[in-house]
Amino acid sequence: MRLDIASTPTSDPEAEQELGKHLAIARLPVFEHGHGIPANADGDDHLLVYDCTTNPMGGDGFLSSRWFAGRIWTWDYPRERLRIESATWVPPKSSTRTVLGFKTAADGTRKLNFARITVHIDGKPLDMLLDTGATAVLTSATLNAIADKQPARRATSFITDSQFQAWHQAHPDWRVIEKAQRLLNAAMIEVPEVEIAGARIGPVWFTWRPDKSFHQFMSSMTDKQIEGAIGGNALGHFQMTIDYPNAVAYFQCTRDCKPTPPRAP
Repeated sequence: MRLDIASTPTSDPEAEQELGKHLAIARLPVFEHGHGIPANADGDDHLLVYDCTTNPMGGDGFLSSRWFAGRIWTWDYPRERLRIESATWVPPKSSTRTVLGFKTAADGTRKLNFARITVHIDGKPLDMLLDTGATAVLTSATLNAIADKQPARRATSFITDSQFQAWHQAHPDWRVIEKAQRLLNAAMIEVPEVEIAGARIGPVWFTWRPDKSFHQFMSSMTDKQIEGAIGGNALGHFQMTIDYPNAVAYFQCTRDCKPTPPRAP
C-alpha cells in the first residue's frame, strides 16, 4: 500500500524512541471497491506513518486504538485472520468473558480506547494494557539463546522495571536475557505462566521497559495505572473477541491452555 503523504509531522517522544524521528500523519488512500480497509468508526481516516526503510519494526504505519473503537473485532490467531463482527454477534458458549477498562470523562463518555485488562501472574492480579501490536526485534544472540526458530521481529509483552526486578528477585530461576532487544538493548524475562480470562498459558517472554513508559505515559491514557502490556505472544494462545462498545473481551483457548483452579475467597 502506498500513501500520498501530504502529511503533518508529529512529535511523540515515546513513538520516536521506538520508530525513529521521521513520523507523520497521513490519510488513508482511496482503495478499489472491496479491496480496502475501513476508516475509523467515527469517520476519521488518518494514519501514523514512519520510515520503514530505516526502521526494523517493519510495516508502513499503525492502525490505532481509535480505528478499533466502536466495533466488535475478533483476532483469530490460529487462522491468522482479523474480522469485524456484526452488531448482533453472540459469543461462543465455550468462551470466557473478562471486563476491560477504558478511560472515561466525568460524564461517563469514553475519552480514549486503550484497553486495560487484568491478568494474574505469580498468584497476583496485574493491570496491563491489552496491546495486540506489541513488538520486539531480538538480537542474534537472543535468537540463539531462545532457539524457538521464530523470526527476530516478533510479538512480545512488556513489563515495567519495578515489576521486572520484583519477579527476578522472587524467582531467580526465571530465565533472563540481558540486552535482548535490538532497538533499546532491553532485557527479557521468561514468565512460566500467565492467567488470562481464567486460562493459564505459558511460558511468556516479557520485555523490559522503564517505569515511566507505563506508570506515567501509557497510564495517562488508561483508567488505572498499568504495569506493562500483554501482547500477541500471550494472546496468540486464543481466539479473542473485543467488544469495544461494551468494554468486554471473550477468549477461546486454541492451544496449550490449562484451566485455573478456584481461588479462596
